[in-house]
Amino acid sequence: MTHPAPICDTSPEAEALQSELYRRMPARRKIELVDDAIRTSRHLAMMGLQSRHPGEPLTKLRRRLAGLVLGEEIAARVYGPLELGA
Repeated sequence: MTHPAPICDTSPEAEALQSELYRRMPARRKIELVDDAIRTSRHLAMMGLQSRHPGEPLTKLRRRLAGLVLGEEIAARVYGPLELGA
């Protein structure tokens, strides 16, 4: 089975420069970048949940987010089942 080439909008030169910058970057800064990316993705996920469930209480939206982040099975064991229609 042949896989299509990945779509890449970055030139090989720019990719090499980016790799070098990451190699030189202190570990603390790399952790900060990952933390920022996680926070941003969770914020965007919460905004999506709010748009799909307008007027839903924040506690229920947070529980829905836990289901997305952890998987519904684990979220249900940790936080209890998601009560639909409540």
